[in-house]
Order: sequence, then C-alpha cells, then structure tokens
Amino acid sequence: MLISIEQVLSKDEVRHFRAQLDQASWQDGGQTAGTLARSVKQNQQLADGSDTAVELGEHILRRLAATPLFISAALPKKIYPPKFNRYADGGTYGAHVDSAVMQVPGTQITVRSDLSATLFLAEPDEYDGGELEIEGPFGVQAVKLAAGDMVLYPSSSLHRVTPVTRGARVASFFWIESMVGDEGERTLLFDLDQAIQGLTPRTAPDDPQLLKLTGVYHNLLRRWAST
Repeated sequence: MLISIEQVLSKDEVRHFRAQLDQASWQDGGQTAGTLARSVKQNQQLADGSDTAVELGEHILRRLAATPLFISAALPKKIYPPKFNRYADGGTYGAHVDSAVMQVPGTQITVRSDLSATLFLAEPDEYDGGELEIEGPFGVQAVKLAAGDMVLYPSSSLHRVTPVTRGARVASFFWIESMVGDEGERTLLFDLDQAIQGLTPRTAPDDPQLLKLTGVYHNLLRRWAST
C-alpha cells in the first residue's frame, strides 16, 4: 500500500524548514548507510543530534499526530525520529531495502520498520530527477510530490532515488513501527476505516449498519494490534 498524504506541512512551515536547512551543515550520507547501501548512496544528511534536526523533527511528529490520514494508514506504535537529506550535483540512492530493525541513536529503543515515509521539502520544479521509485506488485511507481506532502510505503519495498541533475532535492525521511505489523491486515483496516469515514457525514450516528461496521473495525484492530 502506497499512500500520498497532502499538506502534512503548510507552505509557511516548509519555508520555515527551508530557511534553516538551507543554512545547515550537511555531512556525507554514506556515513550512515549499511555495508551494501553505502556503495549506492550518494547524498548529504543532517547530523541526527543537531539542534536543527531535533527541532524540525519534533515539529514533524506533532503535525503527524494531528493528521488523521497518517494515523489511519500507519496505526503508529513507534516512529523513528525524522532525519533529513539533500540530493544535488548528481546525488542518487540506488536500489535498496531499508533495514528491518533500527536502534534510535543514543537510546536503547528499537524500531521495526513496517512503513517508510518521505516528506518532500522542495517543490518539484526546484530540481530535475530525484524521483522516489518504489517497486510493488504492479510495477514501479515514481513519486515526486509537492513540498509539504508525504508518501508512505512498505519498508519491505525495493526503492531508489534517481539522480538529481539540477537544483537540490531536500526531504525528511523516517520509519514507523505499526501496531499492526502485517501489511495485509493493516491495509484491510485502512480500507475499512476510510469507508466508515466516508459514510459518517451522510449517515445518522445511531445507524445500525454504521455502528456494526465501526464495531467490526475495532474488533479486528483489537485482534491484530500489538501495543
């Protein structure tokens, strides 16, 4: 399941982010890659513990907590603190799969990567290339969203970032451990929840069928969720 979520950040928030990121000190992204990924990763990243990364990352987490579509799709249990990257001058990231389990730096907390997220912080016309290509059961999907929009996709997917040949692609990226680890179960819950949300505005709140559907959703979540 690949989901685009619009306006996680407003345009004003994006401008605030970019004012700080455009003046930030970037480091070689290969320093944080695994043995295999290091050979195909050519980008820059913000140091995880920097004041800018921490401040902006916490802002993203607050916005996600207030984004119903994200909550519905991810059913988040843990979120790895948002990181920030920059691709320019031919920067690219070849085909790879994200690590299954990650330890949050400076803690004993581990996060199982069920879902990966990329929050775009540069407008599509600011750079050429830089598409996030995600391989799925129906082929490759290329994603290049407006600044402030986010894509959510299974961490098990093979994915890549195509070379940036003009300008700079700036983004935040992070991983989510879901309360429902099975992708098929999580997708069914998302579809059911979205159907309920679609019916609610035009259905009486005490409608027996709506109540039954809501009960089915919560009983399935109760059965499948791990908290």
